[in-house]
Order: sequence, then C-alpha cells, then structure tokens
Amino acid sequence: MMAKILIALIALLHVYILVLEMLLWDKPMGMKAFGNNAEKAKLTKVLAQNQGLYNGFLAAGLIWSLFAPETYATALANFFLACVLVAGIYGGITASKKIIYIQAVPALIALIVVNFI
Repeated sequence: MMAKILIALIALLHVYILVLEMLLWDKPMGMKAFGNNAEKAKLTKVLAQNQGLYNGFLAAGLIWSLFAPETYATALANFFLACVLVAGIYGGITASKKIIYIQAVPALIALIVVNFI
C-alpha cells in the first residue's frame, strides 16, 4: 500500500511538472517555478513543452503500474521509477541541485519501498 501511495504521489508530481512546462512556462507561475524571465521563457518555450511531454510519459507509466496486473506491475513501477531517478540525477547535475531532492530522492525512496518493504 505504501508503495502505491508513493508511486501515485510521484506520478502527480510529474503531471504537475507537465502542466508547468507545457502550459505555464511563459506565465508568472511557470517563470517563478523555474527562475525564468519573460525573454528566456519565450526563447525556451518549445523546449520546455517537449520536456513537459516527457514528464507526462513518466506520469503515465507510473499510473499504468498502479493499475497493471500484479504479474508485471512491479516491473513497470521499477522501470518508470528508475527513469525518474536517472532524470532527477541528471537534472540535478546539469540544471539545478534542487531537482535531486524534488525528483530523484522520492523516486529512490519509492524504489526501495517497492522492492524491499
């Protein structure tokens, strides 16, 4: 049960990120979330929308794992949580250290719970 709750929370986080990147990137809320100004947001909007789409795929995969038959639900959860973990580590190294805490650490905790608790 705890694993499913963590997976659902991480999926919701990625839906939120999708909305920020795809719909709100050049709006005040999106610019504040990512520390952008209007000029930078305008120049990077298409890239952010693409990135948001990928976050949506991560969310979709995690949600899929919640409703999948038990025979492969854990494998799906492991795959998509590992993708989130890798993306969080990479983002933390290349973009902002806070991504490690927002994205990578929760994914790591969920992976531990899914597999060992």
